[in-house]
Amino acid sequence: MTSGEIAQRLERLSGTGVRDLHPAGSAHRWRYYRAVLADGRTVFAKVAPAGLAGLFDAEARGLRWLGEAGAVPVPEVVGCDDATLVVSWVAAGQPDAAAAERFGRDLARMHRAGAPAFGAPWPGFIASISLPNDNAVQPAVPHDDPPSWPEWYIEFRVLPYLRMAVDAGTLSAADAGLVESAAARADGVAGPPEPPSRIHGDCWSGNVLWSGRAGWLIDPAAHGGHRETDLAMLSLFGAPHLSRILAAYQEEAPLAAGWPHRVPLHQLHPLLVHVCLFGAGYRDAVLDAARAI
Repeated sequence: MTSGEIAQRLERLSGTGVRDLHPAGSAHRWRYYRAVLADGRTVFAKVAPAGLAGLFDAEARGLRWLGEAGAVPVPEVVGCDDATLVVSWVAAGQPDAAAAERFGRDLARMHRAGAPAFGAPWPGFIASISLPNDNAVQPAVPHDDPPSWPEWYIEFRVLPYLRMAVDAGTLSAADAGLVESAAARADGVAGPPEPPSRIHGDCWSGNVLWSGRAGWLIDPAAHGGHRETDLAMLSLFGAPHLSRILAAYQEEAPLAAGWPHRVPLHQLHPLLVHVCLFGAGYRDAVLDAARAI
């Protein structure tokens, strides 16, 4: 796509002209741009050459929904269509202990805002692959009672990606057997029941943008889930000042006893997603998590 075509998209979605446009990288099936609009606003855009079947709509809905909690700051959604997402620009800075502690408290408050059910009322995505939120809210086989979190998590966050990895040949039948054995134990190791929390859903350190002495959340796979999932994601690839984040979170909203032992259960989903996205390099991590469960 030419710069002129991209500028036309941004003008249509923002309602004003584009004064300046610069490439800012790429990922998956889209490219990033930083733009200054005619009204002076600086924005960040994700631009794909073709429609992405609702991926950017899901991200925009997730950002707005997380922002409604009034807790963790998120970029403002300027506009989106099937191939473009435009949000306010957030200038990146460096995290410090005070910002980490604020983020821990803010994250606890966002979780506490809650959700009406596990899942979300829109088809979801995590990175570039689908996340079955709509089926989680309206299951193909109706339940007399809403499913517990372990039942929902295994059905909609573990088994779909296990099947995907096996179908791709990335995990073997023996690997699948180990993961399925772990899944069968989920109810017994998941800890005491909790109501659905308002979670980011892909809360690894790269999706926390440090700016203005606060942690901002970007690129959500937002849905109603278990709050320990976001915390397990933060530890998966090493968030800065993690101990400060967790301590502040615990002060704001204490976790049920034994939560560190449940981290592998909550990491099983993102690790399977990584196998589906990036291949067998994450196989050992999946199997280690399954054995720990």
